[in-house]
Amino acid sequence: MPRLVLTNVRLLDGDNPPRDRMTVIVENDRFTSVGNTPPADPRPDDECWDLGGRTLMPGMIHGHYHATYTDFSAAERLPVGMEAPPAVQTIRAVDHLKTALHSGFTGVVSAGAPYAIDAACKAAIDSGMIEGPRVVAGSRDVSTTGHSQDGFEWHWGEGATAQTNIADGADAFRRAVREEVKRGAEMIKIFATAGHGTFGPSPGLEMTEEELAAAVDAAHQRGARVRAHLANRDGILASVRIGVDIVDHGDGLDEACIEAMIARNVFLVPSIRYPYLATRLWSGPQIDEMRADMEDMIRILPIANKAGLKMTLGDDYGAKPLDHGTYGEELAFYVDVAGIPPLDVIRWATRYGGEMLAQSEELGTIAPGKLADFLIVDGDPVADIALLGDARNLRAIVKGGRKVRWELQNPSEAATDPQASQPTMIH
Repeated sequence: MPRLVLTNVRLLDGDNPPRDRMTVIVENDRFTSVGNTPPADPRPDDECWDLGGRTLMPGMIHGHYHATYTDFSAAERLPVGMEAPPAVQTIRAVDHLKTALHSGFTGVVSAGAPYAIDAACKAAIDSGMIEGPRVVAGSRDVSTTGHSQDGFEWHWGEGATAQTNIADGADAFRRAVREEVKRGAEMIKIFATAGHGTFGPSPGLEMTEEELAAAVDAAHQRGARVRAHLANRDGILASVRIGVDIVDHGDGLDEACIEAMIARNVFLVPSIRYPYLATRLWSGPQIDEMRADMEDMIRILPIANKAGLKMTLGDDYGAKPLDHGTYGEELAFYVDVAGIPPLDVIRWATRYGGEMLAQSEELGTIAPGKLADFLIVDGDPVADIALLGDARNLRAIVKGGRKVRWELQNPSEAATDPQASQPTMIH
């Protein structure tokens, strides 16, 4: 494969402010050079493009992805997708994963799916059978009998037919986690508390600490990680102390939670765009509680961000009114509504998202030796974060050095069209 040489780049490397007139070289699946001078060793077969000052940035990562969620609503008690046969849900997941990739999200970290659909889709993507992002495969929801989601129609069923893997007692939690890992899950989803769009009482955990500890121990023993639906302060603090890797939602977050999470390198996926939109559609006691929690989160997020808490993008897309394919709009949401600086939100989507996905520094930033997942964007997302909410602004999407989308001007068009704009291929 020839080297890809990109010149006149506005480089947004996933961590630092943009740098202009940069040159980036990709060879096979990795960045091999990033600098402000042309390559010192030009090769006859180099594929060279002048980007004309367009932005090159890392591919984004979605940190809370439900590939099977389709047009459901907890407020209206509409099903999460379990009304459809597993094959239909799988087809939906394939379409959603392709949509994520073409929206500029070169990686997704699952927050749960039934029927081992995540693991199957991951295997199909990795083998080249279908098109999609890098995937960390999720489990079914794991929780106790009668937890806040137990009793919805879409959770009914036995064994592998259920959306939730019900467990009671520490040994049962160990077995449940081992079952999910056996079915291909790399990320175990625990429903640890009520709240954030679920019914039931909100204080504390919906399981014993011994049950949660058994789940975390079993997952880590088998090389998997644990993420937990958490929506109150005491539940967050207990879960972080026990060893949960990712806090989902985090309603009730305060300075003590922030300090504990930073100390243990625990990620937060605040995912408050869904409640923000839901509270504008529906009303009632549950919606009022959701609104109050959301407003508290909007106030605390700038504090958490300034403290250095690692946060990522991600939300319950597929839940009304949060449609698949609108993932990129989340960046502008956190800038406009929560007041997070644009460069920081981009860091959530790239550097921190890459670290969450890969458990390493191989993804999420642009530097020599890193995996070459990147986007070429019309305009400067730091100056106008809303650019990333419209996939039409993504002129190129590259995953592992392979072109997923490449809409840059080819040399023959540049030669025949006097109005053609950069970038152009150069020799």
